[in-house]
Amino acid sequence: MSLDQHPSSVFATLQRIERSRYFQGAVIFIIVLSAITIGAKTYDLPPLFAQVLTALDVAITLFFLAEILFRFVTCPHKSRFFSDGWNIFDTIVVIGSLIPIDNSEAVLLGRLLRVFRVLRLVSIVPELRFLINALLKAIPQMGYIALLMFIIFYIYGAMGSMFFSDIDPVLWGDVSISMLTLFRVATFEDWTDVMYATMATYPLSWIYYLSFIFLTAFVFLNMMIGSILEVMGEERNLRQAKTAHDEREQMAQQLSAMSKQLDELTAIIKQERSASRD
Repeated sequence: MSLDQHPSSVFATLQRIERSRYFQGAVIFIIVLSAITIGAKTYDLPPLFAQVLTALDVAITLFFLAEILFRFVTCPHKSRFFSDGWNIFDTIVVIGSLIPIDNSEAVLLGRLLRVFRVLRLVSIVPELRFLINALLKAIPQMGYIALLMFIIFYIYGAMGSMFFSDIDPVLWGDVSISMLTLFRVATFEDWTDVMYATMATYPLSWIYYLSFIFLTAFVFLNMMIGSILEVMGEERNLRQAKTAHDEREQMAQQLSAMSKQLDELTAIIKQERSASRD
């Protein structure tokens, strides 16, 4: 093996390590351990145990720093490393975790970023990353559904305030309070008590509640779920297409390498035949 091939082989070995299941499993284990450490610090612990957790937190922070540097080194295109939003998120969380906890001015930010280290589990596990990406892409469609739902809440809130404010001003005093009451109804939190209180004065007020529940709990909720499933289907198709494209490129590279080897072998055979004739 020549000297110019040695760096490339080392780089390929590092890439295999970074993509291996053992390395990914180790990172996931440390993230879970970090989450347990953060949760344990919320309890009143003995001084010795608190010191152990502090030392463990420092070790976890150093591990995450080494891991993000290792991922950057093994990235084939360094300029594209920060084009991925997940890499930017991981880098911000890791750098923010270097803030000393004892620094009173930045203690809240340091603790908050340490809590966000649990979210790194999403960037490590591909299935979770797929779900989050689909959810983020579904936000525009969900926003329009939420806007339509707000309009329905406002209309029903105004109607409830006009009809039921005299019955129970605590629940129906104005539009904003009425909308909060309707949110309680939409989540089925003792909504029958609210309905029976108004039915004592307006016996047909059950139509108001049932129509509202039908729109919010069934129609709009299913619209939300449908929009998310649609985006997830599109994301799944794109991922499958990308996987197929990568496989075709890999096969093309293998065929090209085999073709070169075949040409070299043919050239060697021709040279040997010419040499034997001479």
